[in-house]
Amino acid sequence: MSILALDLGTSSVRGLILDNAAVPLPGALARRKVALAVDRDGAATLDPADYLAALIDCVDDLAQAGRLDGVELVATAAQWHSVLPLDATGAPIGPLMTWLDTRPTVLPGAPRPQDDADFHRRTGTWWHRFYWTVRLPWLRRHGADRPVRFVGLPEFVFADLLDTAPMSVSQASGTGLLDLVTLDWDAEACQLAGVRSGELPDLAAADWRGRLRDGYARRWPALAEVPWTAAIGDGAASNIGSGCVDASRAAVTVGTSAAVRLVQAAPAGVPLSPLPDNLWRYRVDHTRIVTGRAYSAGGNLYGWANRELRLPRGAELDRALDLIEPGEGVPADPRFGGDRPPGRAPAGAGELRGLGFGTTAVDILAGLMEGVCKQVAGDLDSLESTVDGSVDEVILGGGALAASRWWRRAFGVVLAPRQVRYMPDPEVGATGAALVALGRLDGPGPLTDIGQTDDADSATKSAPGQPLYPS
Repeated sequence: MSILALDLGTSSVRGLILDNAAVPLPGALARRKVALAVDRDGAATLDPADYLAALIDCVDDLAQAGRLDGVELVATAAQWHSVLPLDATGAPIGPLMTWLDTRPTVLPGAPRPQDDADFHRRTGTWWHRFYWTVRLPWLRRHGADRPVRFVGLPEFVFADLLDTAPMSVSQASGTGLLDLVTLDWDAEACQLAGVRSGELPDLAAADWRGRLRDGYARRWPALAEVPWTAAIGDGAASNIGSGCVDASRAAVTVGTSAAVRLVQAAPAGVPLSPLPDNLWRYRVDHTRIVTGRAYSAGGNLYGWANRELRLPRGAELDRALDLIEPGEGVPADPRFGGDRPPGRAPAGAGELRGLGFGTTAVDILAGLMEGVCKQVAGDLDSLESTVDGSVDEVILGGGALAASRWWRRAFGVVLAPRQVRYMPDPEVGATGAALVALGRLDGPGPLTDIGQTDDADSATKSAPGQPLYPS
């Protein structure tokens, strides 16, 4: 048995084949970059038709290589918070709005939640431009045509590929419209969003399975009878794939953006633990929640610095950063892309302070990376307050950290005395989605083998004076 795992990201679409233990098979990866359109007014959108074509290309590549033979399950990790208005025929009205889009604003005279704290407790979210409670009214006001339905990215692509395309409770929780305990659309949130009957997707049951439409079944005959499982939010999937499946182990992921998250068991219908004002809470699936904080700045800061500051490359950059101790970079506010909720700072809120004629481009890069580390450290303390006991271990992951050993070192210093380890696997999101789809987290076997880290590249010193990165 093998598994086809799809990862519907912000900067790329990936398809890979995993074995029955959810371990990626060598050479069985197809990837397509996608073009995120970013404007000065805060827009950050994707072309839905191009995105679907990129996903189809990935599956075509795997089919042509004979990699789909033996696949018995399809699992999907997908970006949270996207929204796409559709017309009466199901065609998109304009581009797909991603999590990074900061344009939506509360319309004049719009109602607000009657009790902010209770709204936050029920939905795990805030009345904020990031969520559909603000985004849908804004899209109605600024759209060229009247939308008939609203979907996210996975529902749009599933509607084209599969016989049915309900929204998973994981994806629904990212809209800000879901009651996290009842696992149904929240009446007040829907009222704030101005939702009318039939405008939201149906919610997928825990045992939902989809099948390919006839045309795609003929295109990919190896998948004709293979069941597809509901999409998991990419952040939740990354935690699972990193082995952060209980309250003792937190995940810090730095990809395009950054986040710190903690997974806990939470069956439907059971009251949830108190939620600090500064943290969000979403659903992994029908039996687990994920609590955390996310940031618009992450690897995109690294990309900006490489593009604009004429940084040295490769080993030369590593050597230059090694001369800077964590804490000695330029003081920086890394919110170049604005705030993720509950903050409301717009795009362009980043700052660099204390610049002098001796300041180098590498000093600035170090300061930006440290800024992200300090954000994470403060919110990890809040996360610990939601569980009994403490977070003993932090697992670092994500493509941006793979590119910078200094950034991993800085996280180890800032998050001490917790044990901080680095996981080099770039496909933890797809792996996590596969583990959930397989029911691995609910089985009788141990979970200790999920998320093996590279202990030789631990981000935490094991003894005074020992190098963080042995040569």
